[in-house]
Amino acid sequence: MLSRRLLSLSLSRSSTSFLTAKRFASTKSLKETLQEVIPVKQEQLKKLKLEHSQAVVGDVKVENIIGGMRGLKAMLWDASVLDPMEGIRFHGLSIPDCQKALPPAPGGKEILPESMLWLLLTGQLPTPEQTRDLSRQLAEMGELPIFVEKLIDSLPKTLHPMTQLGIGVAALNHDSSFQVAYEKGIKKSEYWTYALDDCLSLIARLPSIAARIYRNVYKDGSTLPSINKELDLVGNYANMLGYGDNHSLTEYLRLYIALHGDHEGGNASAHTAHLVGSTLSDPYLSYSAALFALAGPLHGLANQEVLRWQQNMLSEIGDNITHDNIKEYLWKTLKSGQVVPGYGHGVLRNPDPRFIALQEFCQSRPELKKSPIIQLVNKTFEVAPDVLKEHGKTKNPYPNVDATSGCVLYHYGLTEYKYYTVIFGVSRALGALTQLVWARALGLPLERPKSVSLNALEELLKKD
Repeated sequence: MLSRRLLSLSLSRSSTSFLTAKRFASTKSLKETLQEVIPVKQEQLKKLKLEHSQAVVGDVKVENIIGGMRGLKAMLWDASVLDPMEGIRFHGLSIPDCQKALPPAPGGKEILPESMLWLLLTGQLPTPEQTRDLSRQLAEMGELPIFVEKLIDSLPKTLHPMTQLGIGVAALNHDSSFQVAYEKGIKKSEYWTYALDDCLSLIARLPSIAARIYRNVYKDGSTLPSINKELDLVGNYANMLGYGDNHSLTEYLRLYIALHGDHEGGNASAHTAHLVGSTLSDPYLSYSAALFALAGPLHGLANQEVLRWQQNMLSEIGDNITHDNIKEYLWKTLKSGQVVPGYGHGVLRNPDPRFIALQEFCQSRPELKKSPIIQLVNKTFEVAPDVLKEHGKTKNPYPNVDATSGCVLYHYGLTEYKYYTVIFGVSRALGALTQLVWARALGLPLERPKSVSLNALEELLKKD
């Protein structure tokens, strides 16, 4: 029943044509491709400014001002668009489209994050050769400077892994190409090239930082294996974590990191990177700020909250996993004044397509189909929406990606909850950093919205 439901949801979200993105039989590098694409986008922006700068695209309501600016159209972000009903599209492509079109790793089936990176940055589908060349390029840049290794090793094990990740990323600012070039007085038209250098360098080094933190905190500082230049980004990441021989977990991490890479620009971490980047802080400082936004309980910590809640339910109901038992536990959670973790979303009003994709991965793996925690996720999905609808206080009673993402990691032996957001941080760089490149290429200005006080807001309302 679940697999048929997943298939139906997946097919309904895969109606777009591949005409929105093209795969070119090309050996051009990522930078060469960008050099062709950027002038087209610059001309598009110039035309919008010239012809439509005073056009109205929406109203600002009081609820937008006091409600976290939700739904307010006030930010340019070209890589992805989140529709409340059908979910995320990357340059017009749905998740099922991307799963069909983006190259996997040799011998694998899941999207390579490098191919998603290429799509987010250029709007084009890379060839397998271009993807492999990008993997090699990132592997060549993946080693950490000695001083960063020593810095991370000096941090106390009790310091939260996300704090350590933010510190490590910020320290890489020491070698920022953008900062050095800016201080020399480069032309604004050249900003993007140095931002690109920093962004690719950071994406390449994130797995090394993240794996070093994992080894220090959870594995007594055991030595990391060297980066294998023949492996892809996640292949090396899994190997450095100590799970390189677990093909299923490596494939899951590829899918997880590719799908979590971008989710529009308005989410807290992406917006933070954009905001800090608009001051012309280099990509290392911008993304370190984004990581500290991601570390918040209302943003990147959600999947560990889901896993904790699911395990508490499993310990309470035992082996007798029935719809009635789950329903009873759901009501117990709601009546205690808590939310059901993993359900609801600030924008979506249907099941999250990322959740559907991860569930389809689970359905394709016999070991996951047999897993008690994954079975509980499946059965909760069959019951929770109706309970939440009856409860009547949730705008979206359907699961988001967090409803299953951490549970799969746990099944495969990556059981350290606090580390899960670090993996999210490795992923979200794909979208946040690519859009920093575009912000510099398009010459986007310093972000500076107008704030109002409560009294000023009341005065404005009196005038209306």
